[in-house]
Amino acid sequence: MDEIMNRDFWRDRRVFVTGASGLVGGWLVKRLIEAEADVVCLVRDWVPRSELNHSGLLDQISIVRGDLCDQDCLERTLGEFEIETVIHLAAQAIVGIANRNPCSTFETNIGGTWKLLEACRRSPKVKQIVAASSDKAYGDAPILPYTEETPLAGRHPYDVSKSCSDLLCQTYATTYGSPVAITRCGNFYGGGDLNWNRIVPGTIRSVMRGQRPVIRSDGSFIRDYFYVEDGAAAYMHLAEQLAVRPELAGEAFNLSNETQVTVLQLVEKVLNEMNSPMTPDVLGEASHEIKHQSLDAAKARTMLGWEPLFTLAEGLSRTIAWYKNYFQQLAEPRLSVVPAAKAA
Repeated sequence: MDEIMNRDFWRDRRVFVTGASGLVGGWLVKRLIEAEADVVCLVRDWVPRSELNHSGLLDQISIVRGDLCDQDCLERTLGEFEIETVIHLAAQAIVGIANRNPCSTFETNIGGTWKLLEACRRSPKVKQIVAASSDKAYGDAPILPYTEETPLAGRHPYDVSKSCSDLLCQTYATTYGSPVAITRCGNFYGGGDLNWNRIVPGTIRSVMRGQRPVIRSDGSFIRDYFYVEDGAAAYMHLAEQLAVRPELAGEAFNLSNETQVTVLQLVEKVLNEMNSPMTPDVLGEASHEIKHQSLDAAKARTMLGWEPLFTLAEGLSRTIAWYKNYFQQLAEPRLSVVPAAKAA
């Protein structure tokens, strides 16, 4: 992991991370701490079992309790902590929730992004901003794989929120010269994801419980799956590149292993890795989701000298190991303290 990390760049650098209690955020903070950065995290809700807590990093970072939509809080944080680098990961990222409750998704993903960008614009010490968009920002494009030239054309609530936030970043770079670059990744997976409705953690938990894994769709949806530690490393690498190449401001980069698999194929890979003879229960209930997505990462490889650190097989192996350890810790009996007998 260290081969693409510039420790001299990160040592004592004041970094602000939004979405630190999310899947990618926890691994990013862990990597930043390893690089000796001075990390400040915005946390709205306390998530006791997040990777941020699981890794025991809370004593090594500064926590700001607040909401991404509170611009005064953002400006105060950037100013008082003299933040130099911002990595923006916070989002309502569950497609089903976005379909049921679009307003909260729009407020967080769109409103939160422009408020953060505006706070950064008013904070002269901020020198790099890396903003996480998504392959969902492209919508259901007819030509695959997506390149960065593919129009942003989301149609469903989550997809639209990512199209809008992505365009906002480009607007601030173009109009105000904000030093922001954008990442567009596929479906993240990895240890620390406790949303059991997602296919990878849900499948692993089902197998460990001796239950058939559930596929909500018909299993034929094709996705671009991206390992979480690869995402954390890529965000840091992009920030390093922004520092020496300001012309990257406003650029977007697809980040991908460029490996297309169906949901059913992914579940079968997990079952094989776990030596499970079970077969999935295919419900065929998913709706308002894009049928086929895949990313072309040639631009990131050529312009940034980037490449993924893990194959899909390696990422799944590390992910399964994380969950086995997690469930083992949950199953361990807790020591109880027996009160001392009272003196007669």
